[in-house]
Amino acid sequence: MFENREQAGTLLALRLKKIIAKDFIVVSLLRGGIILGKKISDYFNIPLKSLAVKKIGAPLNPELGIGAVTFDKTYYFNNYIMQELNISAAYKEAVLESKYREAKLLQKKIEKNTKIISYKEKNVLIVDDGVAIGNTVICSSLYLRKQKAKGIILAIPVISKDIVNNIKKYFDKVIYLKIVNDLASVSQFYKYFPQITDEKVLNCLV
Repeated sequence: MFENREQAGTLLALRLKKIIAKDFIVVSLLRGGIILGKKISDYFNIPLKSLAVKKIGAPLNPELGIGAVTFDKTYYFNNYIMQELNISAAYKEAVLESKYREAKLLQKKIEKNTKIISYKEKNVLIVDDGVAIGNTVICSSLYLRKQKAKGIILAIPVISKDIVNNIKKYFDKVIYLKIVNDLASVSQFYKYFPQITDEKVLNCLV
């Protein structure tokens, strides 16, 4: 169990010492990933950016992720879960549009005063505070592939064992500190896991 996101970020930075070079950009998923990304960015003195990726939840159970969408409407749906729940095309279209608008508003708010960085031909490190299902990190990888990133590495403190093999094909490398059999919620692996405010995110990006 990690004390908090700060400790997890520091441990990840140490784990990445033999991998990260100066040509990397840290891309933290909003909002939880920003704390870890800041630690890694400061440790290696490399640029830090944020990416708004919104989880798309199931009907009647929004906490169950069936997919994800970025601020530019790059999206990913988990076909297995979609089929198991018999999700309709109408629901898929409606929730995709709604979550896309949320992601777009968040990205505009967070990134409006930060430096524009091109990901083309750059190595990118995607950081989040944990992976339970994998929809948001997969979606972020699809977005960065569209941006012509040269290499994409995923770095997370904790990941579900069942998910690792499913997501590896989306990344050049997946780095994690803990792999667990049962990961119902990322928060269960942190002693202190507060909600991250927009103000906190903006302070990390200064």
